[in-house]
Amino acid sequence: MPLNNNDIALRIRTLVEGGLVAKGVSGRRASIDVVGHDGLIRDIRAGRLPGIDKLEVLFAYLGIGFHLGPETVDAGSPVFEIDGDDFATVKRVGALASAGPGALNGDAEVIGSMAFRRDWLRERGIKPEKALLVTVTGDSMKPSISPGDLVLLDQARTEIVNGAPFIFVDADGETRLKRLHRLGRNTVALVSDNPDHPPELRNGVDAERVKVLGRVVWSGHNWE
Repeated sequence: MPLNNNDIALRIRTLVEGGLVAKGVSGRRASIDVVGHDGLIRDIRAGRLPGIDKLEVLFAYLGIGFHLGPETVDAGSPVFEIDGDDFATVKRVGALASAGPGALNGDAEVIGSMAFRRDWLRERGIKPEKALLVTVTGDSMKPSISPGDLVLLDQARTEIVNGAPFIFVDADGETRLKRLHRLGRNTVALVSDNPDHPPELRNGVDAERVKVLGRVVWSGHNWE
């Protein structure tokens, strides 16, 4: 039988409180570490459900196993049935996007999914069927995006907006993540956030061969 929101909120609060005790951190400290402000645990204690994306990061931070859907084989794992009217699933693929020298992916295999609130997606103009979750390797986008972080790729946004982060296939066929800048008709600049990685230019034919796969619109930090 599906759980209602009150049941889910209570179970999440119970798990979180236990995780805080086990980790030896306060709710305020955990909130700041996970979302950058002290309101996350306060909201959970008040019965207000955060987005699944924040919950997944929080549970990873607290070392709590968390699974959505019926696929788990561990009877001890918490399972939540989420109302499809409120949440949409986004596919997670095994392909890697390198914020570094590049990663060869071949065909991307779907390895799971993650639930996002539909209203959160709508507010950002993201269609779940046009979105993918991809893991990042390399350190050229630190501190914004770190190795192992999960990013949400909006495949509907392929037109370069100067300074925005994009996942793209480079001229040599490698899949990368950089901030892109179009400099005139025949030049594309690949810019890193990490100052140790200088900008790269693709000119002429190489610029034409840069194939944008989508814009990065969200990232979840790996706290391990």
